[in-house]
Amino acid sequence: MRRPLIALLTDFGTRDAFVGIMKGVILGIHPAVDIVDLSHEIPPQDIFAGALVLRSAVPFFPAGTIYVAVVDPGVGSERRALLLETQRGFFIGPDNGLLSLAAPPEATRRIIHLVNSAYFLTPCSRTFHGRDVFAPAAAHLSRGVAVSQFGPAIPHMERILLPPVERRDQEVVGEVIYIDRFGNLVTNIDEAALRPFSKERLFISMGPMRISGMVDTYAAVAVGSPAALINSWGMLEIALRNGSAAQQFGITVGCEVRVTS
Repeated sequence: MRRPLIALLTDFGTRDAFVGIMKGVILGIHPAVDIVDLSHEIPPQDIFAGALVLRSAVPFFPAGTIYVAVVDPGVGSERRALLLETQRGFFIGPDNGLLSLAAPPEATRRIIHLVNSAYFLTPCSRTFHGRDVFAPAAAHLSRGVAVSQFGPAIPHMERILLPPVERRDQEVVGEVIYIDRFGNLVTNIDEAALRPFSKERLFISMGPMRISGMVDTYAAVAVGSPAALINSWGMLEIALRNGSAAQQFGITVGCEVRVTS
């Protein structure tokens, strides 16, 4: 029988002691659980980036995985703590939209408001719910505690949505939604939106950048040249080979992206 798996995503930083402390709490409650570091490099307080990374990871984890996500600028406030049961697994974290892209309404079976302090550490800090609420709840869940024991079911949660893509004749307009640590520019334009265009003859404009055509790999262009391609998330991405497209062209999240034929 496969051991239970907990995947951690935070904005703490890989070397931050907070990550190790959360693992210590989990293992102290359930030593037989496996823990995977999904990511600890989410930009500080960037809920949307965390939601995107979490969504992108879920299809590659085993069914039944417990995801603990902590990007929580509202810690200690009135924002709720949640446990979600979905078709793919369980999600634990703050009710600020962080969990929502990975757990769309059609895939969510139950939304639980985490209020049963029997499954928290005590005393419970107002500034570190990753340690005192989310990690222990995940550990107890991995030991087989029923979802219903953690608190009441609630009908709604905070949700964030990808910005819509505007489709016109001979044009698709989107925006940059994420910039990774390499300076690659990820847009909200997916592969399906580009099907009406010829890959070789389309044009992409973004700030001062103009690109003609798309390629399949970063290595298909010369060093220092920009490349447009479909990335591993299935989204249009603009990269600069062996460099940072964000830095080179002064692009930030929210910048408009136009694709024309």
